[in-house]
Order: sequence, then C-alpha cells, then structure tokens
Amino acid sequence: MHRRDILKGVTALGCSLAAHPLTTTMTFASVPGDARFVVIVLRGGMDGLGVLHPMNDPNLARMRPVLLRENAGDPLTDGFALHSALDPLRTLWAAGELAFAPAVSTPYRGQRSHFDGQDMLEAGTGMDVAPDALRGGWLNRMLSGLPGAESETAFAIGHEVPLILTGQNAISSWSPETRLDLTPQARLLLEHIYAGDPVFHAAASNAIDLAESLGVSTQIDSLGEQQMMMGEALEDTRSAAGPAKLAEFAANRLREETRIASFSLTGWDTHRNQLGGLRTALDRLGQAILTLRDGLGPVWEKTTVLAMTEFGRTVAENGNRGTDHGTGGTMLMAGGALRGGKLYGTWPGVAEADLLERRDLQPTDDVRRFAAWALRGSFGFDRAFLEQTVFPGVDLGEDPNLLRV
Repeated sequence: MHRRDILKGVTALGCSLAAHPLTTTMTFASVPGDARFVVIVLRGGMDGLGVLHPMNDPNLARMRPVLLRENAGDPLTDGFALHSALDPLRTLWAAGELAFAPAVSTPYRGQRSHFDGQDMLEAGTGMDVAPDALRGGWLNRMLSGLPGAESETAFAIGHEVPLILTGQNAISSWSPETRLDLTPQARLLLEHIYAGDPVFHAAASNAIDLAESLGVSTQIDSLGEQQMMMGEALEDTRSAAGPAKLAEFAANRLREETRIASFSLTGWDTHRNQLGGLRTALDRLGQAILTLRDGLGPVWEKTTVLAMTEFGRTVAENGNRGTDHGTGGTMLMAGGALRGGKLYGTWPGVAEADLLERRDLQPTDDVRRFAAWALRGSFGFDRAFLEQTVFPGVDLGEDPNLLRV
C-alpha cells in the first residue's frame, strides 16, 4: 500500500490536503480601540464565478453550459447574479452590510498549489518574497503597529499555529476540548496517508490520538472502501453546524476584549460535482456570517469581515461537472462598518481574449489592497506601514472607501 496510490484514489474528495479539516484553527488578538476585524480564510480555492457571475455574458454561458444551466442564481446588481445559497445574506446587502470584490487575487501566479497559494495569502507577500522571509503572517506584522496589542491562538483541532498570525509578535496558544468522530477505518487510512509526510504527520497524529478512545481495529480491504472511509473522516470533521459554532465562539470573544479574529472554512476545492459542493460550502459561509452578526449584536456596527481564498478557479467547467485551479477569484466583505451594497474593483470580462493564459479570470486588483484599506479604516494605520511592513510591495492606490468611518 503506497501513499501515492491512496491519494490518487481519493481525488474525488478534493485534492487539497492544505484544506484538510484536521488543520482548522482560530486566532484572536486584543488591540486598542472599538473596531472589530474578522478574517475568514476559505481554504481550497473558492470559485468566485460560481458565487457571483455576469448573468448576461454569453461567453460564460458557453464555457459553463452545465453549471450555469443548473444554478444560474438570481440578479443582485450591475448585471451580476448571486448564488442562491447566499440568498440569506441579501438582507445584509440591502442594509449596506455586504459587498464583493470580483476579479481579485494575491500575487501568486502559475503554479496553482494550495499550499503555496495559502502561504502567500496568509503571509501577505508577493512572488518575490518567500512567506517565511518576513517571519510570519500579515496579521502578526499588523500587531506591531498597535502598541498594547496582545494575541492568542485557540485550536479547534491540532497544535499548528496558522501562518497568518505567526511572527515576531508573541502569541499564546491553547487547545479547547475537542471531539473528533473518526471511524477506526478512517483512522487507519489517515495513518497510511500521513505516515511519510513531515508537514502533516504531527497534525494527523494528534487527530489519531483523539480518536484512540474508539478502541476498535478494522481492516481496510479495498481502494473503494478507502475512499468511503476518507469520505466519512471528512464528513465527521466537517459537520454542517461546525462553521456556525466557530463563528459563535468568535462572536463571544469579540464582544469582550478581543478585537481581531481569524478562522478557516474548508470545502472549496470543487474539481468534481461543483453544484453540490459549492452550495454546501456557501451555505456554511452564510451561516458563519449571520452567526457573527447575531452574536455580536450592537458590536456588529463596528465590525468588518473579510472572506478570502488562495485563488479562484478556471472560467470553463471541466468534464467532471467541476472547475480546476485558476487565478482571479472573488472576495466577500461584510459587517456593519462596511460601506456595502455594491461591488468593488474592475470587471475584466470572460471572453477568451480577456482571460489569463486563455483559461483563468484575469485579476484586476490585489486582494491585499482591499485588506490593507480595511485595516487602515479600522485602526488608522499609516499608509507606508501597510505598504512596507504588513503587505510589503503592495500599492494601496486610490482609497476605495470600504468603511463608513
């Protein structure tokens, strides 16, 4: 039994081990002021065109004959339609508390690796700067500009600090009580998969230790059974209520001393059967945002939420009713502090001549730029500090006026 063979057999469940639920974490920071700032990392590469698309563009209809026909979505604004799974967020849109930035990306280009793409997203660097060269992530570097900032990390499962809040500014960590429901078969499969992987071996071992209480040993007899057991493992750790629970926990902290929170949502790697997978992921994202709003109460008026992903997906659907790794994607923004009810940025079009490498949505803006302006509006950072320290190399350009303040 070889790890490569096992991984090949489970590609239908998503190729992104970087988006595996066993690495889910939550991070928090207490800083001066009343503003709240929440970052939700959407691991796996969210299909921005599936979330928000130009409903009258015949080019997209030709390239997505199945995906658009079966889930075209309803009109939102400026000729764009919103995926129906996010319909519960339309009340936020009407209140000016929801916005989108289509055709955005990090500087990551060409290789389309989840690991590298997520590292660059969390590090806030460009292609010319290695993520570890600055010793950590952009949220950690941001803390250096706020005297009196304190941070900590709360782990849902595992003990790996997420890159976005690692760095020279000290953080503390702890592990709350966690229940991981793995079948014995899934436990054995995880042992096979992660046995020779130095990156994920520790996280997998911790997860397996949590599952030891099951106390049952069962053989895996076939590759089909391996696929089924991996599916069970993913479903057990990716329950429908999970994102809402993460958001509820974050809201509880944000009502008190915490001012900054970050957590991840998985399930965005939609190579196959995207219709069901994207709907499920968007439903959970919507639940998380509405849970934050409800849990924050009056504090919601001071809150900015950014949901960002490592890259978008191909404009054309593939032969498996899904989409492959791309470049340009969509950023979702929410919160009572947001000047919402609109789209930010420039739309490039999806005619073949407009695409990047004739396959991807062409990015017209840097996702880091919107994050930087949101930080500036929330905490009053100096522009040079944002361009040189938090997001080195980014050009903030003209103020998009994201926030009401």
